[in-house]
Amino acid sequence: MTPLGWVVAALAFGIGMLAGALVLRRSAKQEVVARTLVPHRTRQVIAALQSGAVIVRPDRRAAFSNHSASSLGIARPDGALHAGVADLAERAWRTGEVVEEEIEVRRGVLGALTQVHVRVTPIDTELALAVANDNTEQRAAEATRREFAVNVSHELKTPIGALSLLAENVEDASDEPELVRQFAVKMRREARRLTKLIQEIIEISRLQGGESVLDHEEVDVAGVIHEACEGARLAAENRRIELVTDVRVRPVVLGDRDLLVMAVRNLIDNAIAYSDPGARVTASVTAKDDAVSVAVLDQGIGIDASDQERIFERFFRTDPARARETGGTGLGLSIVKHVALQHSGAVTVWSQPAVGSTFTITLPGYEGSQ
Repeated sequence: MTPLGWVVAALAFGIGMLAGALVLRRSAKQEVVARTLVPHRTRQVIAALQSGAVIVRPDRRAAFSNHSASSLGIARPDGALHAGVADLAERAWRTGEVVEEEIEVRRGVLGALTQVHVRVTPIDTELALAVANDNTEQRAAEATRREFAVNVSHELKTPIGALSLLAENVEDASDEPELVRQFAVKMRREARRLTKLIQEIIEISRLQGGESVLDHEEVDVAGVIHEACEGARLAAENRRIELVTDVRVRPVVLGDRDLLVMAVRNLIDNAIAYSDPGARVTASVTAKDDAVSVAVLDQGIGIDASDQERIFERFFRTDPARARETGGTGLGLSIVKHVALQHSGAVTVWSQPAVGSTFTITLPGYEGSQ
């Protein structure tokens, strides 16, 4: 290499070393600034929080954020910050007050939309603390409660209105004993329907509270089926339905016997109500692979495929006219679903129109089962 070449190479090497030193110095300076803004102890505290927490800088980036903030999609470890959080921080600095609001965040590969509640507190002119929580489930629960309240009000209006009208008819027909007796029969029927509706509303509210199965006990499933069938025997005889039990094993589950009887009884009552005279309803139990299954099979009108996904919704009826005739409230199957969930189980349905339906409650078996 010529002397000139050596000189050029030396200059290039020197410039490279100088640039590298400047970069390292800048990185070190940024790290020192970051550590100064958010001390180590503060980082430890923020990292331990269950809620998403972000220390926001005026340049719309995060000085530090915990893992929960990353999971919520409002900040990244590299400092990138969700625009909604940065906007709230700027508003907090501008007003000097705490600002809170729900923002929409898309999370995951599929970009699922979630509602995240963010509360931003200005610390000083350089930093603000943003605390975030996922409110998606809470919003859904609130919407469900509102819908439930509306449905309850609507369902209660029917029997109450009928009772009011019948009372007026009785008053008008006070001089006609036969008409009074007819109206009295109808009033008793509406009163029974109203009582049943109120009882089931109370029951499903208790079930949804998650406090139904507090003390588990060993429950003989065969005994549950026999008790539920005996309770429905009179209704089956009145409709000329043959009620059959198929109990060849006696498995045991852990749970609340009264709730399980109620769930099976609801399935049997539904099978009777939606079967024509002369049909058969069968209740059976099987045990396999640590699972216990209670099935109620009918030869009734069946359920359309389009309705099968909705039948466990509260107040949903596949045949409203028949439900009014039989006194159905539309809550029975929803109660069955929640009883199964309370026992770590599930309920499924197979049905075909004009053939019949089979509802199956599957529960985890107890190791003492036979």
